[in-house]
Amino acid sequence: MSLKPADKNPQHLHQSNGIVLDSAYQGIDEAGWLSLFQQAKNAHLKQFIADLFGGKHINNSENRPALHSALRNLDKSPVIVDGKDVMPDVAEVWHRIEALCNKWVGVTDVIHIGIGGSDFGPRLAIEALAHIPDIESRGMRMHFLANIDTAELARIQQRALPHSTRVIIVSKSFTTLETTKNAKAIVRWLKDSGRTESQINNTLFAVTANVPAAKEFGVKEENIFPFWDWVGGRYSVWSAVGLPIALQYGFDTFKEFLSGAQAIDQHYQSAPLEENLPVIMALTLLYQQQKHHIKSFAVIPYADALDWFPKWLQQLDMESNGKSVDRDGKPVKYSCPVVFGSSGSNAQHSYFQLLHQGTEVIPIDFIAIREPMSHLPEAKEHHRILLSNCLAQAQALANGKKTDNPNNTYPGKRPSNLLILPKLNAFYLGALLALYESRTTTLGALWNINSFDQPGVELGKVLAKPIEAALKEGNPVQANGNIDAITAARINLFNH
Repeated sequence: MSLKPADKNPQHLHQSNGIVLDSAYQGIDEAGWLSLFQQAKNAHLKQFIADLFGGKHINNSENRPALHSALRNLDKSPVIVDGKDVMPDVAEVWHRIEALCNKWVGVTDVIHIGIGGSDFGPRLAIEALAHIPDIESRGMRMHFLANIDTAELARIQQRALPHSTRVIIVSKSFTTLETTKNAKAIVRWLKDSGRTESQINNTLFAVTANVPAAKEFGVKEENIFPFWDWVGGRYSVWSAVGLPIALQYGFDTFKEFLSGAQAIDQHYQSAPLEENLPVIMALTLLYQQQKHHIKSFAVIPYADALDWFPKWLQQLDMESNGKSVDRDGKPVKYSCPVVFGSSGSNAQHSYFQLLHQGTEVIPIDFIAIREPMSHLPEAKEHHRILLSNCLAQAQALANGKKTDNPNNTYPGKRPSNLLILPKLNAFYLGALLALYESRTTTLGALWNINSFDQPGVELGKVLAKPIEAALKEGNPVQANGNIDAITAARINLFNH
């Protein structure tokens, strides 16, 4: 990658909106970068980005757009989908969210019921923003109910106060098994706590694309926030799915969250490929696939506030790009690696042994924040130690160490990026999530994979129905068209 003579920045250093990306430890030389950018051009990446933001039916398998960017289009510039500008509908939802923020009084607990994309985004945001010093908060207890395991349900019922609780049911289809079962259980708990049917109806809110199903469940129409088919679940935190963010921290904070994401959208659309942060992040991973045939990727945020970030990214990456065929149904050479991670420096005491000396090369994104996340007297010193560990681990992984003792030898040449945020607030949290969203969709374009469907999650759901029926009946089971011999034997283990 060539630089203009007047450009004083090293070729591995890139910035946007105060965010710095340093790819120096990727080991990519100028010829390597030239090859990567040529691959991006061969994949018609600029046209892909234009189609993505332009409302084209880029989700070809489901014949619909992927327009999560419209949800943070605060300028309200027209976004045309099939001849219609969707921004008036989006803006109406913003207005309703703001009105609800001003309306809720005396609420102690909010139970947010949803799973997958209806859970990870708002859960991450609520957790991350709670760590920001001096953030204005209404102090409500936010409970996230996702798992069908009743342990989570029981814990929430023990902690929440039913007479001052509000319930948000989030499901695009309003048919998701875990969500509907948990919602019915919460309604039963409210009834058992002495709430009348009228009071319960005023307690329930829904975020869905299936308004009739939400009304049939008992949610009042004025408490239903719409969701559109051009919003994928894992890209949906910017919609009313992110309602808990606004309710807890105020609508202005929610707008700041959207604003950070919009800033990255604008950068992604306008920056040349050679200066485009999401594109460069995607190309570094593609390079390591081509060079080292990597199968795993780690993201390590050196901020306890972002401990949920790797879990959010796991769904975003692996549900989007975990495919074995491309858009044309042909086998792919590369697709999404396994994604894992947790907050540093805890991660160092968990699996960094494998990262340093394991047989597999695993690229890493280190995420660091310039400012401490508290006002404690120890904050600056602790933060300095935190950052020194982040930088030291990247250096050790890249350079390694040779000794006469094989047990103390570090092979090095383990690639990593360093992403630096000026601070962690709603703006930069939104920017961070949007940055990785665009990185994910860029990788999909480079691999010619549709990043906006997830057919692989359906088979297990279908097979679970006859298995659940067999477990309910409790009778001995034989293999049949729906249940194989091994699963039949396992059902019998549970039934007897």
